[in-house]
This record gives sequence, C-alpha cells and structure tokens, in this order.
Amino acid sequence: MLAPQVSEDTALFGRYRLAAYDEMFDPRGRPRAHYRALHDRLLRLGPEELDRRHRLADLSMRQQGITFTVYGRDQGVERIIPFDPIPRLVDADEWLTIERGLQQRVRALNLFIRDVYHDRKILRDRVVPPELVFGASGYRRECVGLRVPRDVYMHVSGIDLIRGEDGRFLVLEDNCRTPSGVSYVLKNRQVMKQVFPALFEQHNVRPVDDYTDNLLAMLRWIAPPGCDDPAIVVLTPGVHNSAYYEHSFLARQMGVELVEGRDLVLDRGQVFRRTTRGLQRVDVIYRRIDDDFLDPLTFRTDSLLGVPGLIAAYHAGNVGLANALGTGVADDKGIYPFAPDIIRYYLGEEPILGNVETFRPLVPSHRQHILANLDRLVVKAVDASGGYGMLIGPASTREQREEFARKIEQNPRGYIAQPTIQLSRHPTFIDGSLDGRHVDLRPFVLYGEEIQVLPGGLTRVALPEGSLVVNSSQGGGTKDTWVLRGAENA
Repeated sequence: MLAPQVSEDTALFGRYRLAAYDEMFDPRGRPRAHYRALHDRLLRLGPEELDRRHRLADLSMRQQGITFTVYGRDQGVERIIPFDPIPRLVDADEWLTIERGLQQRVRALNLFIRDVYHDRKILRDRVVPPELVFGASGYRRECVGLRVPRDVYMHVSGIDLIRGEDGRFLVLEDNCRTPSGVSYVLKNRQVMKQVFPALFEQHNVRPVDDYTDNLLAMLRWIAPPGCDDPAIVVLTPGVHNSAYYEHSFLARQMGVELVEGRDLVLDRGQVFRRTTRGLQRVDVIYRRIDDDFLDPLTFRTDSLLGVPGLIAAYHAGNVGLANALGTGVADDKGIYPFAPDIIRYYLGEEPILGNVETFRPLVPSHRQHILANLDRLVVKAVDASGGYGMLIGPASTREQREEFARKIEQNPRGYIAQPTIQLSRHPTFIDGSLDGRHVDLRPFVLYGEEIQVLPGGLTRVALPEGSLVVNSSQGGGTKDTWVLRGAENA
C-alpha cells in the first residue's frame, strides 16, 4: 500500500510503502503523534539537505574513527559503522513500560544466575530443566558456591527488543556476558547534535551522556571491601577485536586504564598492572573478554588474552569483575523460553515484556514442527551471536534447510526456532530518499545500587532491502534513538 503522505513530497517519500509495523506512520499513513514534528521537519529539509547532512555525519564518523571489525571479509578488517541520520523516537509512556519490563527481567535473571550456582531451588522445583542449565555452554562449574560482590552478576546487559505484529515490544534475546554497542549510542547522539541541532530544539529528548558516569559508579560499587578509591581497568582482547573501539572509548570516557591480559599480573593473590613506575594494584576489572579466554589456568589453556591466576584472585574476593563469571548461563537461547517462568518464580509477577514464541527441538513435537516448517521459521544456534549460526527460512535455499535439519537432528539441545517476524520498519535515508527498513532495539541496563536503563539504546537497522538481519557484521547500520519526555506528547 502506498503511504498517503507521499503526496506531500514525492521526492522524499516517493517510494515509501507501509509494511509490517511502521514506527513513524499509522496504518492509514498518517504520522504518529510523537513523530509529527520530525515528519514535518524532514519535509522542510528535503532530500538534498538531508543528503548533505548525511554526508557530514558520515564524515564525522570517519574522522572520529567510529569503527567495528568484521572477520573474514575481503574488503578489510576494520570498517566505519553505517549510520542513518533519521532518528527513531519512543514516546514517554511506551518507554516507561519498556524500562519497567527491563528492570523486572534483569532482576529476575540475576536471581536465576545466583540460584543455579548456589541453592538450585528453581531446578529442584523443575521450573527450568536441570539438564538445560548444566548443558549450557555458559554454565561454569567453577562458580558453584562462589559469592560475588553484592550478589550481582549481570552488571551490564543488553536486551534485544523487537515489536510484535500488534506493536508491543517483545524480548528477542538476552545478552548477559559482554554486550557491545553502547559506544555507538553515545557517539550517534553526539553526531546528531552536531549535524541536526535544530531537531533537538523541537524535541524534548532524554540525555544519554551520563552513561559512562553511571558505569563508573557501578564499577566502584563492586570493589573489594575497604577500597575507598578503587583502581579500575577495562580489559580488552586487543585491537583486532570487533568491539575494540568501544573498549577504548569507554575507558577514555571513564578516565581509567585500557589493558590487555599481558598488562596484568598476579602477586600473592592480588591483581596488579604493569607500569613504568612498577606494579600498581587493580581492584575492579570491566572485562570485555569471554569466560573461556579469561584465565588459562582455569579455562582454555591456549588463551593468550587472559590473566593467569585471575579466577583464583576472584574467588578470594581480591578483585571485582563485571560482568561476573558464569553469567552466560542466563543468555543461552535454550534458557530464553523459560524467562517468563523465571520472572514468575522469583518475583511473583507477570512479565511486563513478553517473549517471542519459541520452539525447542528437545521436545519431540516441537522438533517435528521445526523440521516440517524450516522454510517459514528462523533457526538459531543457542550459543551463537552476531547473526551467525542462523537460518532465516523464507530466505534460505533447499540445501541450507537440509543442512540445518541434519544439525537439529544431531544436536537438538543446540538450537531453537522462532516464527519469522517482520521486524518493525522505520524511515531510512537510502539513495537520496526515505525508504522503510527493518529495525530492532538494544537498550543497555546497569545493575549497581539500583537498576538503571539507558534512555533509548541502540537502534540497529537492516540496510539491505528486505533484510531482517540488523547486525553490523551482517550489513546492518545504526540510528540514534530518542526517548521523549512526557511534555513532548502533550
């Protein structure tokens, strides 16, 4: 259906058509209330001015080196992340629901992690099958009985949200280990303020620039007892990691040191940083290295990225880690279908944010359904991320479906399947005009003295026509996300 509003400016909206849930337009093609000012402003700017400002934004990104790394691509390892200049807007009432739902979910998942490593009540009560937990790649037997600072495991999480067909937000995925992308949230906002200053005068947008202050406060909060002025570092795998830009950006913004594993050493159970002035004690590590590579004495012996003996120091309570060891048990996609039950079990509340319908091949009837409908489902490996290990049924070939059928039969614990959901669409600047592209949303949550949700988060956009894969490693880009204050909707 051609959107009625295109007659206002055929050059800008000439090819825009409504499909799935549209973020800017209602089903009749009229701008939603909280988008009217933005819609009118875009019409006044026109395609030529939008193109000029888009190029300015891209130039700013390049000059600042806002990059990510793609592995296995012929065009090179490091790329500038694609940025779309049309912001995504979320009204105040809708954001309040999202915020409450994320706080609820993170609180319950944190209780779940604590329980599976200690009392295991939820497993004894068979709310979650024990074999799923113990078979999760993120489950760490080394954490059994381990007390972590303040009983908080998920200090930083990124919860991926999409809209269902009815327009309500659903949780697509929980990222509880080392979620990335928040640096792009902060940089997108900075670039938008430079390139579209007048837009901010028209909209009452909640700020995001206090995130690193809140992150630093949370890291200080988990320092070992007696550390009045804890020494904090960001631990990175190094310059070839896909999120290295983010690691360096966050360390710089917090005013703390960025280190690699080789920069740290253990001495009498304490962690120290090598410096030209000798060893300096480290009290808290914001680690951006997965569990497997964190300590070669405990996990992978071939790891050159971690710190030998770190886990022993962690067990002794001599260093704080964010995120805590073993948080991956909560974001295993095999555990994901049980998140609503986990919320009910620990909090006695109904989930505010629902899950996407999910089929588990371990259940015979589910497996039969999956194998019979591979051309209509999205199949995901339970421990993969970044858009890898995935089959999108409607876009797949017969050979790909046959391959995934064999994988599911051989390892039913290793996969889940979900209906192919047409992600909501948002106006995106493509080749000189606005066209609809599918988007999701990754809000970031900090769990310190209280649970704080960054207003907005990372809107990822699938730039190829018709694509449902928003990951930057698979050709996706990003948008600035504006959470509007209540007065904006009056």
